[in-house]
Amino acid sequence: MSVQAGDDFRFRSIALPALLPSLLFGIGEGAIIPIIPAVASSLGAGLAGAGFIAAMIVVGQLAGDIPSGWLVSKIGERVAMISAAVLSIASVTVAMFAATATLFGVAIFFLGLSAAVFALARQAFMTTFVPVRIRARALSTLGGSFRAGWFIGPFLGAAVIGLTGSVQAAFLLHITCAVIVTVVLIAMPDPTANVAKPDAGELLVRAESVSLFTTIWQNRGVLLRMGSGAGVVGALRASRMAILPLWAVSIGLSESSTALIVGIGAAADFALFYTSGQIMDRFGRLWSVVPSMVGMGLALITLSFTHDLPGAVQWFVVVAIVMGVANGVGSGIIMTLSADLAPRDDPAPFLGAFRFTADAGAAAAPLVVSGIVAVASLSLATGLVGVVGLVGAGILIRNVPRYLPHIPRAAR
Repeated sequence: MSVQAGDDFRFRSIALPALLPSLLFGIGEGAIIPIIPAVASSLGAGLAGAGFIAAMIVVGQLAGDIPSGWLVSKIGERVAMISAAVLSIASVTVAMFAATATLFGVAIFFLGLSAAVFALARQAFMTTFVPVRIRARALSTLGGSFRAGWFIGPFLGAAVIGLTGSVQAAFLLHITCAVIVTVVLIAMPDPTANVAKPDAGELLVRAESVSLFTTIWQNRGVLLRMGSGAGVVGALRASRMAILPLWAVSIGLSESSTALIVGIGAAADFALFYTSGQIMDRFGRLWSVVPSMVGMGLALITLSFTHDLPGAVQWFVVVAIVMGVANGVGSGIIMTLSADLAPRDDPAPFLGAFRFTADAGAAAAPLVVSGIVAVASLSLATGLVGVVGLVGAGILIRNVPRYLPHIPRAAR
């Protein structure tokens, strides 16, 4: 009998194989991301180079989106998660001992690639193992566990850096988390081993990875309009995680202080994870995504004018918190919009194409920021990203009612 068919499913049955690994992987990533620009700078990279290296994690995620579906369908969800954890250990070890900024950037790229494989594998696992009747709640819980990791990671990273006086301690924290993930996944029996075939998770990732670019072309109209809006959402989120650490380096904050401030913003983000879903269900999709994009856009524009003010650090703290709140209000909007737009009879190819479009925006934004910093200034790059956020809000205000007229206003 399929595991999914059982009526005795309990959430605790996914805690060890899915939720705990996701939490730990998120903690490891959250500990490292805020300090990437500072470490790159210490290896000789300028401010633009540090921004480029920070972008490598989202570029790696985008590159990993393409083969990850094929990989998971070939080796299975649990083995793919173990492989991703091992790759992250190797990547972070290289990053920790890198003697040049170039080698450090390559290591960060592969860390992003491992994150893409891990993310799709855990989604496929949940699709396979969790009964359809509670799949949405399970996937929301899975997303919440990862956000919790991003909330905890910067605080733990700041703590270990403060206690040891060495930024390398944050890398060791990630390695420790990834080792625990690997041990847990190896030691536990595979819950999907007795799942009746066809494996729903395998079908999902296979459908997402096959003919990705064909699906993008076939849906070019909706992806150009709605997907571009989602791409701006991804760009804002990625820019937030690139610009804030870069700004901290630029105004002279220490690595531990940077991690602490980013962690405070992540706490505000995490606190609003469930509230975002309530807003979308009760008032409509636009009431979540528009305040989120406008809030992050205005926060970035404000930050761009504060670099040389006497209270630059205080402004930085306030903006980090405001951006966390704004991002939290928009939690889950990309997955929700893609689910709204996907064809009901065969949604997976469209979901993969929509996610790839959003990830493309997330990958491009930090690279653009790095380029603008190289030829102009970080302040200009920050302000321009903020303006793009406002434009993206306008795109969705125009196109959400056009493409989702079938959803009642109270639930749009």
